[in-house]
Amino acid sequence: MSIHFAHTIEVPQAPGQVFGVLDDFAQTPRWLSRCTRIEQLSPGEKAAGTKLRYSYREAGRSGTMEGEIVARAPGERITMHYGDKMMEVSVDFQMAPNGGGTKLTHTIDITPKSFFTKLFAPMIRKQVPKQTVTAMEALRGLLAQKS
Repeated sequence: MSIHFAHTIEVPQAPGQVFGVLDDFAQTPRWLSRCTRIEQLSPGEKAAGTKLRYSYREAGRSGTMEGEIVARAPGERITMHYGDKMMEVSVDFQMAPNGGGTKLTHTIDITPKSFFTKLFAPMIRKQVPKQTVTAMEALRGLLAQKS
């Protein structure tokens, strides 16, 4: 009953620049409207296994999800996994050189856990593509500002 969606855009910035924005969690609320903050809970440099806390506000409700970086290869990929009592969420960003720019693919997988989120899975499944495309276009705009 997992919800899966992937979206690819092309941007003129190099993969390293794209990764730099994605890896700077302070920037995330600027392109992902529901995100209010991502905190790095583990000390030191970011790497696979680094613990995170994702704070969000959606539909008048705020909350947090505990998570971690699952994969991190500068200029190539960053993957995070978050979970709470309602759902498990994996977000993945893959960057590939594309001429002088980058082909950026964002994949999201959501697994409802609670009765409530399972009940609303069809609505979530319908909303995820629009929300993902909107976030990617906001990210494109942020990258253009930083160029």
